[in-house]
Amino acid sequence: MTASPGRRQVRVRSAFGSLTLLLILMYCLAPFYWMLISSFRRTSDLFEKSLLPSPWSLENYRAVLEPAQGFSRALLNSLVVAGSTTALALLIATCTAYALARVEFRGKNAILALIIATSMFPTIALLVPLLKLFTDDLHWINTYQAMIVPSLSFALPLAVWNLTVFFQQLPSELEEAALVDGCTPGQAFRKVILPLAGPGIFTTAILTFIGAWNEFLIALSMVDKASMQTATVAISRFGGVTGFEIPYGTKMAAGVVVTVPLVVVVLLFQRRVLTGLTSGAVR
Repeated sequence: MTASPGRRQVRVRSAFGSLTLLLILMYCLAPFYWMLISSFRRTSDLFEKSLLPSPWSLENYRAVLEPAQGFSRALLNSLVVAGSTTALALLIATCTAYALARVEFRGKNAILALIIATSMFPTIALLVPLLKLFTDDLHWINTYQAMIVPSLSFALPLAVWNLTVFFQQLPSELEEAALVDGCTPGQAFRKVILPLAGPGIFTTAILTFIGAWNEFLIALSMVDKASMQTATVAISRFGGVTGFEIPYGTKMAAGVVVTVPLVVVVLLFQRRVLTGLTSGAVR
């Protein structure tokens, strides 16, 4: 019994879609795969083109994690900056987005447009005034706040915009029902809206954390102490045995070490997002 033409078309489209997704996945993961296997090669084997290192070596990771390298401290600095930026951005953006989604006032659309427009300024264009402000007026150079505050200013527009759209999709009858049941507006927001807004909040947290973790220009400009540099800056300053040698193997290993926390964070937040979506559907 032969399949009908309609079923064959569905199968062909499904196979074509799966093949397309596979090619996209391979294209996106190929650089990370090459970085991963290169990090396990010996220095003498670094430019080999085999798909797997032979033999496997941990010398690059030992070089990265040496106390004299200071990379562990750089990872801690990145965690402090990215974590603080994410926490502050979520706190401010959640309150702001809820007000923009629920309160009707003149010029609200203009404010939303202005918020998203502020994210269009290139980072490099703002470095000179920020550097002058933090050096002469605030004396923030070589401090965490010199990296957190600028990163926060770039993270907030996207966070506010994402959460505003998400809050607008939640029906206002939820707050009205909570108020009828005796809740105050603050209790309705904390006990009803925030749990249902979990998927949007965690998705925004993922984007904010990744952006702050990968930030390079601000951290490079605002910090010149080795003990305060972030992981991305530390990788750029790795030196070889001689002044003309580029330590590709060490940089590859450091890149893997920096990328793994992002993968772990994304996986953990994805579970929370799925849980939030399921609980929201049940409610």
